[in-house]
Amino acid sequence: MAPYSERPDRARGVSARRLLTGALLVLGLALPGAALAAESAPVTSQRVTATLLSSRDTVAPGERFHVALTQKLAPHWHTYWLNPGDSGEPTQIQWDLPAGAKAGDIAWPAPRAIRVEPLVNFGFEGEVLLPVEITVPADARPGETFSLKANATWLVCEKICIPEEGSFTLDLAVGAASAVDEAAQQRIDAALAALPKPAGFRGRLSADGDNLALALPGLPAGASDLRFFPISDTLIEHAADQPMKAGDVPGLTLTRSSAFKLEQPDISGVLTFRQDGVPRALTLVADADPALVSKAAETGSNAPRPAVVRIPVPAEGADLTLLAALAFAFAGGLILNLMPCVLPVLFIKALGFAQTAHRSRTETREQGLIFLCGVLLTFLVLAGAVIALSALGGSVGWGFQLQSPLLVIALAVVMVLIGLNLIGAFEIGGSVVGLGDGLASRGGRLGAFMTGVLAVVVATPCTAPFMGAAMGYAVTQPPALALSVFMALALGFALPVVALSFAPGLLRLLPKPGRWMLVLKQAFAFPMFATAIWLIWVASVQTGPQGVLAALVAVLAAGFVVWLVGVTRGSLPRRAFGTVLAVLVALGAGWFTVENAVPGTNAEARAGDIQAWSPERVATLQGQGKPVFVNFTAAWCITCLANERVALSRQEVKDAFARLGVVYLKADWTNRDSRIAKALAEQGRAGVPLYLFYPARKEAQAEILPQLLTVDGLITAAERAAGSNAKTAAAAP
Repeated sequence: MAPYSERPDRARGVSARRLLTGALLVLGLALPGAALAAESAPVTSQRVTATLLSSRDTVAPGERFHVALTQKLAPHWHTYWLNPGDSGEPTQIQWDLPAGAKAGDIAWPAPRAIRVEPLVNFGFEGEVLLPVEITVPADARPGETFSLKANATWLVCEKICIPEEGSFTLDLAVGAASAVDEAAQQRIDAALAALPKPAGFRGRLSADGDNLALALPGLPAGASDLRFFPISDTLIEHAADQPMKAGDVPGLTLTRSSAFKLEQPDISGVLTFRQDGVPRALTLVADADPALVSKAAETGSNAPRPAVVRIPVPAEGADLTLLAALAFAFAGGLILNLMPCVLPVLFIKALGFAQTAHRSRTETREQGLIFLCGVLLTFLVLAGAVIALSALGGSVGWGFQLQSPLLVIALAVVMVLIGLNLIGAFEIGGSVVGLGDGLASRGGRLGAFMTGVLAVVVATPCTAPFMGAAMGYAVTQPPALALSVFMALALGFALPVVALSFAPGLLRLLPKPGRWMLVLKQAFAFPMFATAIWLIWVASVQTGPQGVLAALVAVLAAGFVVWLVGVTRGSLPRRAFGTVLAVLVALGAGWFTVENAVPGTNAEARAGDIQAWSPERVATLQGQGKPVFVNFTAAWCITCLANERVALSRQEVKDAFARLGVVYLKADWTNRDSRIAKALAEQGRAGVPLYLFYPARKEAQAEILPQLLTVDGLITAAERAAGSNAKTAAAAP
């Protein structure tokens, strides 16, 4: 046994060991907390584990440092790059920072091409870090807490896509000097080092037949396995191969997108390749050939996109040349003369020619040219309104003015007055507005002009074949080009009447004036009344029952006013009394109409299995493997109504839709709807009708049907849409 004198030392040794053990225990308990001080609590699902990682434990005033949103993905699942490819949505982060602090944009890593047959997505698998630079306010005080809060959303996909989100919080101390978290700094530094580097050269993009050629004059020697990831999602077909072109200047052959649109003189993206077996990535800017650049106006492309799967569709007017658009517009204008909304007005003009043809050929030609001036001027006004409203951010298209119930009711009143005049209820000379006698009587120059104006106004509810693509091209062009397309449409529209006025042989075929002209003139009143009834029905769809009452009051007041003007002719007191009373009646009826012609909510009863359209609804139904038919229509669109009567309402079509499981969606544009206007613009259209058939396969492109439908064409398109689903199902493992 050791002497007693040694025990105190031994006791002190035991005590020291106990203190050391306690200290190590406390340190061991503290270390996990220290290790996690630079990382938020994880947000976990079966697919993704996400955290917010900071390279600093302590930050200094005015310092810039990096944080990163980390995503650890389950096998076979992926999230998306800035351009997600054929489908998907990129990760987005919304920051809530202390006053004066700033957050930069996500520094995107180089993406991978992830094939999900038959599509290709651009995104990330495994683990990905998305770095963001944070700036600490210069007036931050040591001892305070610098709190980082972020709400992130991402779409994670495998065979299905699931939107997820997470809220993250990091509380970092503010000190006189920053304290680096070495482990976190190494991870973030590795992510930053792997980001694409500037290429050091500019590429060149040009047309190569139906494809695109991307020249890469500074490509490093020995590069292989090249792939270009454009930031724009309307440049190339993402799923297509990108074969390398050898030669003095290497490059890639890219397949032009079916929705091709290039609004800037250069393009940017990421070029990935292997050099000596090592993967590399470069940020690339390429100068585009001027012939490829479209001058289309911005349509809100910077607005946040909804977290839904996008459905790429071809833009019908997007790839038209100017000459093709002019030809389409001219042909559409010609065919527009055959529309039921235009024929009655043109018959009136033909009646006027019949009166003058056997008396004065010069006068007939003069009226034909004046009619042309009326058509051209009215188209010019319409084009100016479309261009001006589009420049102000509005979504307008062909027939947009009929989305106003007041204008619809005003046009109905005009039609009733013309009809009453034609049956002889009253006579209005050319001194008023040229409507009435001036439309069909000898020497009616103002009448010829107003006939051209009226013909264009009543033509706007109709859309002829070829017009859709031409108008879709026009509304995306600079004003000068857009006006040229509208003028081509006007020339095609006016050609038959002008040609008739200048064709002696045709004029000689017209019978000599006689009683038949009076009978025919009266008969033409009834198409005017029918048009007025239809316009009042349009107002009822737009505004409900109060719109019908407003329209009938307006018609009654207009009839009373013109009658009053006729019966109070004569002495000055009588004319003054009639004028004052007419003005009071017109003002009262106008006030009542304005108060009651208020647009409603398009709460149209959906017959049968017809459902309301929305982009989300289309995506959901395709995701369920159902073919989808979308009818973009409006109550004021004569062509739309004709298609519904001739084809869509036929029992054969209904039976085929039921047998094939087609879901029928209706996008009603009777009143203004910015979402429908945007969807039309995405298809290269400026108006209705538009018919789309989406195959029964998730994210598959829609087929655009002709503007004039047939029963057989609809059934065949339905079978194609449903058949693609059957093929996919048969090929699935």
